[in-house]
Amino acid sequence: MPKNTLTIATVLAVLAAPALTACGGSSAAADDKAVTVYSADGLKGENGDGWYDRVFKDFEKQTGIKVKYVEGGSGEMVQRAVREKSNPQADVLVTLPPFIQQADGKGLLQKYAPKGSEHVSGADKAADGTWTAVVNNYFGFVYNKERLPKAPKTWQELLDGTYKNKIQYSTPGVAGDGTAVLIKAMHDFGGKQPALDYLGKLQANNVGPSASTGKLAPKVDKGELLVANGDVQMNHAQSKTMPHLGIWFPAGQDGRPTTFALPYAAGLVTKAPHGENGRKLLDFMLGQAAQQQVSEIGGGFSARSDVKATDADAIALARLMDGVQVFEPDWSDIEKNLTAYVDDWKSATGS
Repeated sequence: MPKNTLTIATVLAVLAAPALTACGGSSAAADDKAVTVYSADGLKGENGDGWYDRVFKDFEKQTGIKVKYVEGGSGEMVQRAVREKSNPQADVLVTLPPFIQQADGKGLLQKYAPKGSEHVSGADKAADGTWTAVVNNYFGFVYNKERLPKAPKTWQELLDGTYKNKIQYSTPGVAGDGTAVLIKAMHDFGGKQPALDYLGKLQANNVGPSASTGKLAPKVDKGELLVANGDVQMNHAQSKTMPHLGIWFPAGQDGRPTTFALPYAAGLVTKAPHGENGRKLLDFMLGQAAQQQVSEIGGGFSARSDVKATDADAIALARLMDGVQVFEPDWSDIEKNLTAYVDDWKSATGS
């Protein structure tokens, strides 16, 4: 797989759910001033101060269209949309790879290229125009800076008795970041079997499954956990109110920290009940103003190459990523074999 190393300059350059009622198909819905978003967690602030909070508020003020928001794990949101396929309730689906590819493969997304998507890298959008990244992001881990004098460096360190019942990662196949744990382990250990062997050993210290990655960082900040998985955007945003939260990346076999891009990708749902409103929201999220706010408010990276964020958060994010080796997963293989990989993970870990 191709690799590269992020430099500060490079990064700066690219820098719950209520019951819903809506008419199925593309016919006019009773409430034509609404748009429903199904999304993976991470972009909405716990205190109403996240990127979604700002973008949705500005969108509602500008258009008069009310945003109805439903949040869950990446896989959970896709499965919900699958169950509702004959009578869609969502207009916009936002989820992480490989679940956005999975949603596309299941016919859940229709073709729509939002305004500004021509400035999104080809690797961060579907070739057939069914989805595009709205916030760029990278997979990572968090640790408690108060309890640990320095961040762990390798996967092997996590097998130490110090971490007994102090490690937790979200569930592969359910949460996008949980699936990312498996993807990164397969890369870092050089294949599926050595990765599963390791994760099987890690179970001795692992607390257990979690459907939501976003719920793990508060536990790390409080010291209930010492280490958990996450992603750079969500955890950087959380660190503003969680002073003990630190971000780190386990090293690969060559001793260098590794990660991969894990963007929040959005698509217009097939036969969306408020399709036109969904298009307007996608245009708004990918607009210059919203993209300029991604780092300062959302803690992430702009999906548009022509948006050059230089705020303090953008600089801090660039420093965090400096020297981290970025690899590109084979998403087509992962999307094709995801169920088998997750089943193998369950067998190896007894989950």
